[in-house]
Amino acid sequence: MRDDALRDALFSERLRDRLNAVADCDFASVVTDFSRSPVDLRLVEVLLTGWGCPRIDAAALDRLPALRLVAHAAGTVKGHVDPVCWERRIVVTTAATANAVPVAEFTVAQIVLANKAVAAMAHAYRRDRTRPVPPPLVGNYERTVGVIGASTIGRLVIERLGSYDVDVVVSDPTIGSADAPGLGARLVALDELMAVSDVVSLHAPVLPGTVGMIGYAQLARMRNGATFVNTARGVLVDHDALRAELVSGRISAVLDVTDPEPLEPDDVLFELPNVQLTPHVAGSLGTELRRMTALAVEEVERFAGGRPPGHAVHREDLERMA
Repeated sequence: MRDDALRDALFSERLRDRLNAVADCDFASVVTDFSRSPVDLRLVEVLLTGWGCPRIDAAALDRLPALRLVAHAAGTVKGHVDPVCWERRIVVTTAATANAVPVAEFTVAQIVLANKAVAAMAHAYRRDRTRPVPPPLVGNYERTVGVIGASTIGRLVIERLGSYDVDVVVSDPTIGSADAPGLGARLVALDELMAVSDVVSLHAPVLPGTVGMIGYAQLARMRNGATFVNTARGVLVDHDALRAELVSGRISAVLDVTDPEPLEPDDVLFELPNVQLTPHVAGSLGTELRRMTALAVEEVERFAGGRPPGHAVHREDLERMA
């Protein structure tokens, strides 16, 4: 992984004990370069990886002849796991489902706050030093939330919204109308979702067909006063189109990701009162990192016990990963 600091953030004493119970693990040695490893790579059967892991390609695998499992304590493996790993029958797992939890929590919190117009009223209160008059449709009762993408995170968001009195609609070309009720939502086309939602939350994967999927036409369909939330990837949105709508003041936005990321220092989005910018913090931070480590350690435990992985990544999954 990247360095010793990341190792220390990922592993509590309890998690170290769990890993030591099933594996011979040297916590003093963090491998940052397979060509200059502090350990004898010829003996390594399992790599537990994190952010910044060097690429596991053919050259690395030649140094790792005993490798059988890569357990990634984070989300996507696209950056460090080469397709040759599957050619050599190495099992690859991911903690993406663990990382999805804080993203879903963050997203639902932002949806609730957006429907309460908290950011707008806080800004008015700070500016005028008197209690602002709430917008006429403020609140979370009988509002409509649109979720774009029935991804792992999208489904968690829908599940958590089930405890609120909101109408949830979802748009995703990979699911059918019969599947949506089981998720707790109603399936609609993207154009309808943009038009009927008080809050639109984006959870689509980055694919050739989804880059720039939210542009002028889609944003123009949003209701006056609606909020657009993006905790997915910035490249899914045409930011010129988004700026135009936000500068007009017609809609608001919560943007945890942007394109580019970070934005240029003089970007108007930093100045707009109807925009909340956060520096890609929806995913795992602080103690939340250990949830991902726990899942990766569980995969090592399953491997040691001769059981199949719980969260395997297949070669074809790489095309759908962020």
